[in-house]
Amino acid sequence: MAATANKLVENKELEGVSSVLRALAHPLRIKIISFIDSNKKINVNKIYKSLRLEQSIASQHLRILRDDKLVIATRSGKFIFYTVNYKRIEQISRTLGHFFG
Repeated sequence: MAATANKLVENKELEGVSSVLRALAHPLRIKIISFIDSNKKINVNKIYKSLRLEQSIASQHLRILRDDKLVIATRSGKFIFYTVNYKRIEQISRTLGHFFG
């Protein structure tokens, strides 16, 4: 019984990792995460202006990254700032390491 429960937890974790890997499969999203990482905390306007993206394109990709919890959005007045969710990335890395061990 415990083995079945562990298998279910493992499968759920792998499904989450799979979703994250799909989110990271797009080169522009990797570029956005890298840009946020290099700036630590950055306003959404700076992201799309610095990367020379249309605002709608940047928002679409940021939404995908937010949905998979790879970035954290915080509002300060009328501005939205993004940071990389390092805890989530570490969790994904551990799960992949465990799976591919």
